[in-house]
Amino acid sequence: MEITRRNLIKVAGVAAVGAAIYNFDGGLKPSAAKSVEKFSQAPVVGCKNVTGTNYSGAASKVYFTKNIDAENLIKLYNLVNGEISGKIAIKLHTGEPHGPNILPRDMVQKFQAQIPNSTIIEANVAYGGARSNTAGHRETLQTNGWTFSNVDIIDEDGDIKFPVNGGFHLKEVAVGKNLANYDSMIVLTHFKGHAMGGFGGSLKNIAIGCASGKFGKLQVHGVKKFGRWIMGEPFMELMADSGKAICDHFGKKIIFLNVMRRMSVDCDCVGTSAAEPTMADIGMLASTDILAIDQACCDLVYAAPDSKDLRERIESRSGLRQLSAMAEHKMGNTQYELIEI
Repeated sequence: MEITRRNLIKVAGVAAVGAAIYNFDGGLKPSAAKSVEKFSQAPVVGCKNVTGTNYSGAASKVYFTKNIDAENLIKLYNLVNGEISGKIAIKLHTGEPHGPNILPRDMVQKFQAQIPNSTIIEANVAYGGARSNTAGHRETLQTNGWTFSNVDIIDEDGDIKFPVNGGFHLKEVAVGKNLANYDSMIVLTHFKGHAMGGFGGSLKNIAIGCASGKFGKLQVHGVKKFGRWIMGEPFMELMADSGKAICDHFGKKIIFLNVMRRMSVDCDCVGTSAAEPTMADIGMLASTDILAIDQACCDLVYAAPDSKDLRERIESRSGLRQLSAMAEHKMGNTQYELIEI
């Protein structure tokens, strides 16, 4: 099959029918269910730990604001940036041409202006289209208004292998060669749905987003191991493998900011074909813990009264396996304190 965005979306829709579906009626199926967690400082009461995984030890801190603007994004960053130094990569999804849901460029511009020695990074895609090669990718960056900063397309000059320690399926993953040039990473993520992953949070942003277009993305999508683009739990495990390699590489010098606005069931890789969001914006979160922040976002989605479409997208793709896979990889903490600022 020709690898195109259209074919990927078609495959995702068909495969979802046979994917392992979580039995949700407000929570996980009984075997994975957990009592409701209540957070005294949470913006909502009654969020669930959707992984159903216990964790012994202190809770991770996840900071939250309902306000989605540059000023509050900078406030969140300043709460978690203690280890960020040196040459800094800002990983975000710059989107397909004219994508309606990508992060506001003016907000990102004001944010980046407060971070000296920082560069926005991206990598080419594997599914064809303008962003599958560097020249076309740079044209798309211009089209979408990413003109205020140099954008480092990290696989422009090839890739480099990062080891995956104790991976489910991968022993190494090919990331853009230029990723190794950075001392720290800020993962700035538009949290939304995803045709194959169920949802796209911080894990998806680095696991697929930093993988090289010609090889790494084919590893993460299962093509190199299974000979085809895969769905369901194995895909979530592959993402966890890739994400673990990147988190291990940066150690304490990686932080995560998730922006919960215009949460279509579709990823920004769908561009103008993305479904219109059917739920209200929620806010922004920040943490040094990739698992805690992605779990907190899922918890907030499940607590929202208008999240039916996004919940169905997550469940039909076994998307919550992203969280339990990260927990099994010890990439973060399933217990978190949600602190509103």
